[in-house]
Amino acid sequence: MKNEKPAPIILGAEDGKSISMVGDTYRVLITGNQTNGEFATIDMFIPPGGGPGPHAHPDIYESFYVIDGEIEVKSEAGGYTAKKGSFITIPKGGIIHCFKNKSDKMAHLLCTVVPSGLEEMFLELGTPVEADTFLPPPHLDPETLKKFQQTAEKYGQQLFPPDYLD
Repeated sequence: MKNEKPAPIILGAEDGKSISMVGDTYRVLITGNQTNGEFATIDMFIPPGGGPGPHAHPDIYESFYVIDGEIEVKSEAGGYTAKKGSFITIPKGGIIHCFKNKSDKMAHLLCTVVPSGLEEMFLELGTPVEADTFLPPPHLDPETLKKFQQTAEKYGQQLFPPDYLD
């Protein structure tokens, strides 16, 4: 009898597409193309000083598990220092949030988005790199900012100025 069920998707420790995104390195583990758009999972390495600026995505749940290190999570609802073992979920609805690695050690996060889509934005905007490679954050001149804004909007995300939650 032939098995008609889908096979498990398995990645090795170095498999997946690694990209540099605003100085962080993300390894896309599974895309919406592989899950019928239901979810995507990204392995994130955030160097000291790294992390995305304030943003919102009204139609997406975004969850982070802190594998190692710590990040400062900020939102319109307040702030929290998430340390190793912490779990954070940004619910649907569009709350503006961001996170930064304010420590002197690498932070390692596992991020899942439901439904998928943000991983496609990362793949479009990011620079392909080898695993464990970090590029400096790009210079955000007006032309680059405009490109980031337009691409983010295409994927249902809004970007805000770096000091928006200060």
